[in-house]
Amino acid sequence: MAKTRLVHQFGMGTSIRSLDYTQACARAIRDALWHNSLNIADAFGFPRDAMLIDVELGVQQPEQVNLEALRDIFPYGTPQFTLTKGGLDIHKPDGSGTSVVANAAIIVSFDMEPNHE
Repeated sequence: MAKTRLVHQFGMGTSIRSLDYTQACARAIRDALWHNSLNIADAFGFPRDAMLIDVELGVQQPEQVNLEALRDIFPYGTPQFTLTKGGLDIHKPDGSGTSVVANAAIIVSFDMEPNHE
């Protein structure tokens, strides 16, 4: 069998006041997931738990993200996370804080044989 990519979803999330990278990533994941209603597992006759989910998150301080806190966002499948430096930290002009912007890319795949007809 071969891991076959079927869906790409993208999202953005923020933590405006609390400088919380995990919260910004959670919002980016929800943004990607909640803008779509995909029945891809049903369309191919797979159980939903068979989804192979790759999640790439970009924030300026990846080491500040608690991945365990993000796993429960996914209703099906088992997500595998990759953290990279990305997103934005936007400092407030008066020096009173920083707003965090996170980006998420979610790829849903299944283990399936390609059709070579």
